[in-house]
Amino acid sequence: MVSIDHTARKLLSYVPYVLVLIDLRYEGVKCGRDGSVDHHMEMGKKLLAAGQLADALSHFHAAVDGDPKNYMAYYRRATVFLAMGKSKSALPDLSKVIELKPDFTSAQLQRGNLLLKQGRLDEAESDYKKVLKSNPSQKEEREAQNQLRKSDEIQRLLAQAHDSYNSRDCGTAAALLDAVIETCVWDVASREMRAECFIETGEMGKAISDLKATSKLKNDNTQAFYKLSTIYYTLGDHEMSLNEVRECLKLDPDHKQCYSHYKQVRKLNKQILSAEALIQEQRYEDAVNKYEAVMKTEPDVHHFTVLAKERICHEKDKYRAISVCSEVLQTNPENVNTLKDRAEAYIQEERYEEAIRDYEAAAKHGENDRQIKEGLERAQRLLKQSKKRDYYKILGVKRSAQKKEIIRAYRKLAQQWHPDNFQDPEEKKQAEKKFIDIAQAKEVLTDPEMRTKFDHGEDPMDPESQQQHNFHGGFQGFQGFNPFGSGPFSFKFGFN
Repeated sequence: MVSIDHTARKLLSYVPYVLVLIDLRYEGVKCGRDGSVDHHMEMGKKLLAAGQLADALSHFHAAVDGDPKNYMAYYRRATVFLAMGKSKSALPDLSKVIELKPDFTSAQLQRGNLLLKQGRLDEAESDYKKVLKSNPSQKEEREAQNQLRKSDEIQRLLAQAHDSYNSRDCGTAAALLDAVIETCVWDVASREMRAECFIETGEMGKAISDLKATSKLKNDNTQAFYKLSTIYYTLGDHEMSLNEVRECLKLDPDHKQCYSHYKQVRKLNKQILSAEALIQEQRYEDAVNKYEAVMKTEPDVHHFTVLAKERICHEKDKYRAISVCSEVLQTNPENVNTLKDRAEAYIQEERYEEAIRDYEAAAKHGENDRQIKEGLERAQRLLKQSKKRDYYKILGVKRSAQKKEIIRAYRKLAQQWHPDNFQDPEEKKQAEKKFIDIAQAKEVLTDPEMRTKFDHGEDPMDPESQQQHNFHGGFQGFQGFNPFGSGPFSFKFGFN
């Protein structure tokens, strides 16, 4: 058995060799690390020149990690950030370069340009002045002088813009800010002021554009998301309004304005989506009730009121539809869907000339709309037909009358105009004609096929109208039929 002392002595004899190996390993790592920084810098430059920005950025990251005092590594990385459009990330790197090498004029000039774009004019001017005090190249000196002049001009424009804004001259303020933002493209304060000007002048699309930019340029910009949500709300876009206010609450769940607005938008959005779902299910009366609730939830936003009235106009009973559609068209006379809906309501009311006018107005703004073309043709046929024989008028019923109502009207009129009720030959002759008209009206309006033809402008009882529609086949009920019974006028009141 090997003794413990012998084993210990043998292990101790290897200690010097182990220490030498560790020392050599450490030296190798140090040399390798220094060589690695140069390697990463070289590879980064090659990849940057080739336009492979993401790969170049990875190498410059490694170079900075390998040598935190290598100002060129920061400068190269800043260059890649700028090429990628990540100015926020480039700025700290340029500041680090200037800290490590204060006389590096290129970095100072680039930082000044970034600060100018952000609207940080005093800091930008300070950088340009430092460039001029150093030993710049002619190109750098010329650029610094030009940028200083530009910064001075922007300071003047900003002062005028503030004066105009404070005096509520938003048109002038917006024009001045246009010139400022052309240079200071990342200036959050100028964009916010211009957005307020656009809101004041009713240019909501431009206001939205500026506010979306500020929400990206400024971290945790809850106010931008709140304003975006309120603008979309006033424009009637409840879904976009809900999206923006949710972004605000993601940043600050306790934001009072956003939370209060969120509850209102969510309630309205739920009502509208529910109403549209009911329409899809053809539950029109329930959908109308929902849209009436929408108007109660938000009576002050014009777009939501118009939306609700448009849908009520489309789905409500035709008597109310004309009134509601007319309200919508007072605001927007070119609303094609509402013109079509009112035209249909006019047809139900047998006001054909007005229906034709609405369809013709809709046709001007809804080109190639087959529904308009077909509706107009139908209204024109019905107008022409109304000047001839109208079975609904003969029975005194509405076009929406049900079969039971039609039969009830027929019975009453048939009893009233039966020829046996008249003794005078002339009156009897007129009664015969009237009675036949009543019987034909009942025949047409209680037969689904004939009634459909009549509703589309064809008279199933008119041979001229039915030349191409097999008239006699559709009038079998009257072939050889004496409406007065077997005797001269022995009519029996056994109405079907």
